[in-house]
Amino acid sequence: MAEPATRTQLKDYCLRKLGFPVLEVNVDDDQIEDSIDDALQYYRMRHYDGVELAYMKHVLTTDDMTRFQSQSSTTTVGTTEWKTRDKYLEMPSDVVGVSKVFGLASNAVRNNLFGIEYQIFLNDLYAVGSLDFLNYYMVKTWMETMDMVLNNGAFVQFRFNMRQDRLYLDVGQDMMNEDVHVIVECHRALDPDTHTQVYSDVFLKKYTTALIKKQWGQNLIKFNGVQLPGGVSMNGRAIFEDAEKEIAEIEQASASTYELPPFDMIG
Repeated sequence: MAEPATRTQLKDYCLRKLGFPVLEVNVDDDQIEDSIDDALQYYRMRHYDGVELAYMKHVLTTDDMTRFQSQSSTTTVGTTEWKTRDKYLEMPSDVVGVSKVFGLASNAVRNNLFGIEYQIFLNDLYAVGSLDFLNYYMVKTWMETMDMVLNNGAFVQFRFNMRQDRLYLDVGQDMMNEDVHVIVECHRALDPDTHTQVYSDVFLKKYTTALIKKQWGQNLIKFNGVQLPGGVSMNGRAIFEDAEKEIAEIEQASASTYELPPFDMIG
């Protein structure tokens, strides 16, 4: 059999792994679809192949500027009134995380004709061939730090929650002008119908099969011990417990094999 390339083929593959058509798998089609959805959701959230690094660009429009200036909310606590103004951009629903935002900060320290960095390296350009690389690297790092402390540089303050599909920009109003290009570094979930190799991923096939098996055992638990013709008895709890054990093992392996480790922040 060919590797699964569609949702239907993945479903058929998982059922064959569970014994179909030799055995009757007592799971409804809707329950199988739910299991596939759950497996895809876990795959996108915990597997490094479930998302892609992308750079998205948006040009601030007149409507954006009007909304930034007018949209606000007021909260009253006792006699104290608090006001907030939410500057956010609507994000596509397949964006699961945002790591950087570029284009909003004015760069006075770097990349400017009268900036410190430009003047330093303009004077040293004649010696670029004999310049000590370590010194060059240290000066560039110092410029990055100065830019971050004094000007926020490329480190734009932002907030993002994938359940809202909103990118909140915590910057001053003077940094947000019409026709400014905002570039967002983000991770987007892969669409399996477009990137069909997702359906043949080893992890996804195992995890989906285990979820369907768990649902099968859940359906048969109440018939545990019932005698069938020929003296065979049903044991739905054993199927359920075996599936739970498999799921736990798959998720544990996922944490050490398929997930990117958290990055340390120093400073």
